[in-house]
Amino acid sequence: MSHLPLSRRDLLKLSAAGVLAGTCRSGWLEPMARAAANNPQRKRACILLWMGGGAATIDMFDLKPGHANGGPFREISTAVPGVRISEHLPRLASNMNDIAIIRSMRTAEGEHGRAAYLLRTGYNQQGTIRYPSLGALVSKELNNDESPLPNFISVYPQTQLYGQEVFGSGFLGPRYAPLMLGENVAPDTQQNNNNLLNGQANFAAAPSIPNLRVEGVSAEQANARVNLLLEMEREFAEQNPGLSPQSHQTAYERAVVLMRSGAAAAFNLEDEPMSLRERYGRSQFGQSCLLARRLVERGVPFVELGLGNVNTWDTHNDNFNRVRFLSQILDHGWGTLMDDLRDRGLLETTTIVFMSEFGRTPTINPQTGRDHWPNSFCTVISGGGIRAGQAYGQTSADGRAVVSQPTDVKTFIATIWKALGVDHERRMNTSNIGRPIRIADAGGIPIADIVG
Repeated sequence: MSHLPLSRRDLLKLSAAGVLAGTCRSGWLEPMARAAANNPQRKRACILLWMGGGAATIDMFDLKPGHANGGPFREISTAVPGVRISEHLPRLASNMNDIAIIRSMRTAEGEHGRAAYLLRTGYNQQGTIRYPSLGALVSKELNNDESPLPNFISVYPQTQLYGQEVFGSGFLGPRYAPLMLGENVAPDTQQNNNNLLNGQANFAAAPSIPNLRVEGVSAEQANARVNLLLEMEREFAEQNPGLSPQSHQTAYERAVVLMRSGAAAAFNLEDEPMSLRERYGRSQFGQSCLLARRLVERGVPFVELGLGNVNTWDTHNDNFNRVRFLSQILDHGWGTLMDDLRDRGLLETTTIVFMSEFGRTPTINPQTGRDHWPNSFCTVISGGGIRAGQAYGQTSADGRAVVSQPTDVKTFIATIWKALGVDHERRMNTSNIGRPIRIADAGGIPIADIVG
């Protein structure tokens, strides 16, 4: 049977008529996922690994062995001769042929909120313009209207610490806003997850989608109530135009499509083999990486995963013990994600981006910690759309300065767009104050060594 594309609007119409009410048990979603994965015309996808708090990339991807700033970690060889990374990232080391490290990032923002805003939107926070996050922009540019799943899903976002605007859709409006899962849930920490790395902890559950369960009424009664609610939402939005009513209506419509189409089954990690879940790791982050694979496999163009928050990677104290622990969790999840995507033929169409708001000081403070340092740090791009197997740029022997191929945020963002196959110079949006805004800041030129 050939696949008949249905837009999200079509699915909503069918669900409102009750046509899809019983299809969640019909098993159509898994074949649809396999067909999407094998489609030669498959659109690209992006997975963002967000390290909230400022990861000490000097102890991960740009070590300084033999220098007083270097710390206790050893370098190890990778699959690419001459490229060496931390001993606590062995799975990533084995995947280095599909990874490009940018060791020459630098910005002027050393405050968590402003720095996160810059890295996640590509623009400095200023004035009245509400810039959309990268996820919202990718959702718009790589929109998959055939899937009942949202185009932008954010897992464990820390909105209380950074603010909604760092994760949201800004002037693009609610259509491109993320579905947030596990918002502000306490992240994996060394203190409350001592058994994560030795396999003794329980599997972290995928965060639940709010307001999808129907309890206390029959299916017919639930359908009637939902249809009435949708009609009231539409009428109210028509009579009261504005962002708030539109956002409210969009949220309800999204929930109904997920509930009635059976698409919520994508979030059920228990469908996966136990051995695969073990390889990803029992942590929130590891299981979120598995969830990300399930989502991009089903056509979601942008998924972001958080490992920690401001209080996790903000290693002013006890930097090395904390970074060792977090690196091992990161390595399990990210390394297995790359292997899994490759095995399923999805790695070539999925770009994985690792970033944090800034790096940490090369100098080690009296509390055996590292402080905020935007002057020189690393970001990483892996997977499809890049010339991988390299470390781009260089810092000085003490790690304090970029000495070759300096990379600013607009260049980094332009490189991501090039990897995703989007011409960032020609894509414009109209802001909330009527001003045309590029999807990447003017002057950002993709790094030719990485994306050609």
